[in-house]
Amino acid sequence: MISENVRRIRKKKELSQDKLAKLASITLTTLVKIESGSNDNPTIKTLKKIADALEVTVNDLLEDESEKPDSR
Repeated sequence: MISENVRRIRKKKELSQDKLAKLASITLTTLVKIESGSNDNPTIKTLKKIADALEVTVNDLLEDESEKPDSR
């Protein structure tokens, strides 16, 4: 869930992984692990840095898209 949200929002904002890692002041390796799902429990501090860089809330990164009501 976190991995898909980070990847989806990053791509929507047309950012590369490298650019997002730099904006969030985290290592590229950390971001790659989060997006790939190999780190499925990142720290709140790391999530806050990523959320701030993406200009979204931490909750946006944690939400399960499949549970959101259909906006149609």
